[in-house]
Amino acid sequence: MLRLLVTTALLLGVCAAPALGDTTEQRGGGYALNGGEAIYQGICQGCHMADAKGAEGAGRYPALASNPHLAGAAYVTHLVLKGQKAMPGFADNLSDQQIADVVNYVRTHFGNHYASAVTPADVRAARRE
Repeated sequence: MLRLLVTTALLLGVCAAPALGDTTEQRGGGYALNGGEAIYQGICQGCHMADAKGAEGAGRYPALASNPHLAGAAYVTHLVLKGQKAMPGFADNLSDQQIADVVNYVRTHFGNHYASAVTPADVRAARRE
């Protein structure tokens, strides 16, 4: 069931074919979604739910709403890039801009008010870690 949910969430994005020689940072990743809200709705809410309150059932999908763990921008960026437990990493599928956009969106919505913004340069540096 967990694999089905993750696969469904991944398939919700529209795949874009990369040009030869392009890197993830340059080509915009594997999803043709722009802006944090669109990325959240197209990828994240399949597991974390539209209200970001998470879910439990076949798996556990933590709440992002009013989540103090989101205070650390580097931590959230790392999770989106590399994944953790049942959450897949999106380093190969999202550009630096897309990751920065969705991290900033989640950190400033759903009852979260973390003002420090993640930049594409921050994401690029985190990819190298």
